[in-house]
Amino acid sequence: MAKLSPFLVKPAAQHDSRAGQQAEARVVPGWRVSLTRQYELAGKSGARYRYSSFEEERFLPPAGANFVIAKLTKDGPTVVYAGETDNLANQTWRSALEKARATYGDAAILTRLNVTRAVREAERVDLIAEHQPPMNG
Repeated sequence: MAKLSPFLVKPAAQHDSRAGQQAEARVVPGWRVSLTRQYELAGKSGARYRYSSFEEERFLPPAGANFVIAKLTKDGPTVVYAGETDNLANQTWRSALEKARATYGDAAILTRLNVTRAVREAERVDLIAEHQPPMNG
């Protein structure tokens, strides 16, 4: 059995179980582990990028990241916007998410941490070329 770092799990009594959480959870006797849903998106180049959903109210790392705003369906995400940011915690993506929700309803944000701007920009261009998101037009 694999051991999990104490930073990845919390005692069940300390877990905040809010309704509507997007992350799946598994319960081990005395512990609750949250698992984030991941989606794989292909770029025009054929490269595949793994994006994670997140809860907007949770702690956001002050790190560079790519993000997509998508409608999530049983067939997977439909990308409506692709962007990048130097600091995910600054929430510069929030205005695009609000605009997407006004237009497309229950749009969600998916993220992928990337440190260097050159990598983030190349990935953003690759995804836009493949998915042609309407909000990037």
